[in-house]
Amino acid sequence: MNRNEEILALVRPNIRALSPYSTARDEFGGKLGVFLDANESPYQNGWNRYPDPRQQALKKRIGAWKGIGAEQIFLGNGSDEAIDLLFRIFCRPGVDNAVAISPSYGMYAVAAAINDVPLREVPLAEDFSLRPKALLQACDAQTKLLFLCSPNNPTGNAFPRPDIRALLAHFGGILVVDEAYADFSEAGSLLAELPQWPRLVILQTCSKARGLAALRLGMAFADPLIIQLMSQVKYPYNINEATQRLAMEALSQPMDAQVREIVAERGRVARMLASFPFVRKVYPSDANFLLVRVDDADALYEHLIADGIIVRNRNRVPLCRGCLRITIGLQAENDKLLTSLQAYAK
Repeated sequence: MNRNEEILALVRPNIRALSPYSTARDEFGGKLGVFLDANESPYQNGWNRYPDPRQQALKKRIGAWKGIGAEQIFLGNGSDEAIDLLFRIFCRPGVDNAVAISPSYGMYAVAAAINDVPLREVPLAEDFSLRPKALLQACDAQTKLLFLCSPNNPTGNAFPRPDIRALLAHFGGILVVDEAYADFSEAGSLLAELPQWPRLVILQTCSKARGLAALRLGMAFADPLIIQLMSQVKYPYNINEATQRLAMEALSQPMDAQVREIVAERGRVARMLASFPFVRKVYPSDANFLLVRVDDADALYEHLIADGIIVRNRNRVPLCRGCLRITIGLQAENDKLLTSLQAYAK
């Protein structure tokens, strides 16, 4: 079985047979000067034309940044759009299922529920390490997707590359590795390994290290056939013109210095947090946040809210009892957090 056959065997029959929506400009593809095809206003104001539905210029720019061809890039309205599309392409509602680690990013479960796809959540070990054998044991012939967030949210840890490769080698469906926080991790990205694994999908985002959360620009990298399927199923103009223009501008700016500063602040805040008597554990982090176990997470959360500081209360998340997730901010913001915690300790 070749790569394309391996992927198509997992695709829902109705998606394989789908005739995607096509614009006249997609069909023509040549140089155009008079636009009378899309019922737009002809009065030029900078926004009167529909955006490029294929985001060609932006994909070329991202491809140069990531060292990957445009044919292997899908751009979505946040990574959430890519997650939803993967369910729609590969999982028959009420028939197929997906597997994910727990605790992890909550949108995997939400997207599964929206698409009427059972999600089998496999707990991490007590130290938040991956359990590849347990994940594979949770899979059956109807398991089409396996979601792995690395570095993981909310635990902050990146999973060992050999464990991920073991899943790629033994899982027969689509392995989705969500690398939203990879820029903050020494483990780096799996992007260079894409050619080896036709059933690997890597998710990344411009919302974290790139600082473009308001633009809602998510990225999926995969085999060209998977990208083609995602492009056929998405709505035509999913990335608006403003996002495309602003992202092109922002991607020309370096981000390395900001990432280094956040990583340095992560270390400083972690050391300070560990000194407070009410802190039981500060978990190692490969992300731009820290998971912290405290004596009374609810009380501490309310104390911080009263001081105008909001963190994420993970007290009711599996394996995270007593935990708060704290994003690393600017030095002044982190100092305000630490000052508030000092007051709480008294």
